[in-house]
Amino acid sequence: MKKISLSLVVLLFAVSILSAQKKETCLIKTSLGDITVELYPKKAPITVANFLKYVDARLYDNTTFFRSVTLNNQQKDSVKIEVIQGGEVDSTKVFAAIPLERTSKTGLLHKNGAISMARGKPDSATCSFFICINDQPSLDYGGKRNKDGQGFAAFGKVIKGMDVVQKIQQLAPNNEQYFKPPVVILSIIRKK
Repeated sequence: MKKISLSLVVLLFAVSILSAQKKETCLIKTSLGDITVELYPKKAPITVANFLKYVDARLYDNTTFFRSVTLNNQQKDSVKIEVIQGGEVDSTKVFAAIPLERTSKTGLLHKNGAISMARGKPDSATCSFFICINDQPSLDYGGKRNKDGQGFAAFGKVIKGMDVVQKIQQLAPNNEQYFKPPVVILSIIRKK
């Protein structure tokens, strides 16, 4: 009996470790098509848990991609980037800000298709996220896009639907980053 109980405990422990290490996949359904992202909870556990909290509460449903930063619409910035940004949730429903998981610690860099949390100051990210178009090393720790040099918290990457990301990016007028109408995020759900 003790052997069976011990074996069961060991098995449950092993399953919990494996499930904690597995990658999470989410489907972002938009009015222009679907984007599938793979998340890395082992490398960026706080950021992934935060994103999934919004996903599971269905707070990203009917939000939008509202901003597209291109090489042509950031005249005042000396360090140029290419991203689309979305996921602004009703301010009365926003969860507490999370600590910044720096790319120097996670090893997750802002490569083409990386998904990352938007922020102002370090430790201020809540719900808004962005997806990189092309490699964006200036968004990593030590990068020059944010004056504090702390970078942004990458936590996954697009594994399907970069064509949709690029369609959204092309909606921005030449001199504007915010576009109307924005692209509706119909839902973000976990894929099984």
